Amino acid sequence: MKTSVEETIMNKSKTNHTMTETISKMRQMRLLGMAKAFQLTMESGKNENFTPDEMVSHLVESEWDERYNRKLDRSIKAARFRYRSSAEQIDFSENRVNKNQVLRLVECDFIKRAENIIVTGSTGIGKSFLASAIGHQACSLGYRVLYQHSTKLFAKLKLAKADGSYMKELSKIERQHLLIIDDFGLQTLDAQSRSALMEVIEDRHGKTSTIFTSQVPVNKWHDIIGEQTIADAILDRIVHDAHRIEMKGESLRKKKQPLEI
Repeated sequence: MKTSVEETIMNKSKTNHTMTETISKMRQMRLLGMAKAFQLTMESGKNENFTPDEMVSHLVESEWDERYNRKLDRSIKAARFRYRSSAEQIDFSENRVNKNQVLRLVECDFIKRAENIIVTGSTGIGKSFLASAIGHQACSLGYRVLYQHSTKLFAKLKLAKADGSYMKELSKIERQHLLIIDDFGLQTLDAQSRSALMEVIEDRHGKTSTIFTSQVPVNKWHDIIGEQTIADAILDRIVHDAHRIEMKGESLRKKKQPLEI
């Protein structure tokens, strides 16, 4: 006849075996968040505090959070942001940017309306950081985002035209809910870049959103784009429904430089 101690040990062993099997099956079904939550809950003894429906809810919520975080990580990686930034990190000191305007835009309703954003200001002022912060928020809301430095974007499209992957690259850009073109206007566009920009903007116009950052004031973009007829067509599609953010103040990069002794 088994003693109560032996029965307790056997029951505990059986429970552990069942738990191990359950966790293994969860992992095989790729329910990684659920498996982790179930293991932690059982090992901590907190399962005794849950009713059956509460336990199910806890496991489902854990799986949901796990999948959301994995998807967000994939989206951020695919976006290829220049900075890993967030709205909470934006520097609103010294009235360098309109806080109310930025906080409204960070909600990303402009993407639903397929509107654009133009961020201008001197070098080092935080334009790229701000655009990246909005982009990160868009990722967290489930939007597809792509960050591209303007010089590299046009070079990539030229190369794509040469190797036959041009339409594939345009299609990839068109699929993004939000495209960030950083440092626009550093170089005057040649005919090929001008044509590529026209195609990118035409594909996205009225359907998706684009953020431009630039050191060059918008009233000088005609000269950057060149070929007045094409410049008019491009700017009409970019500027017409764009939110303008003009950043002011001293370069943040200069502020961060250590003082010389």
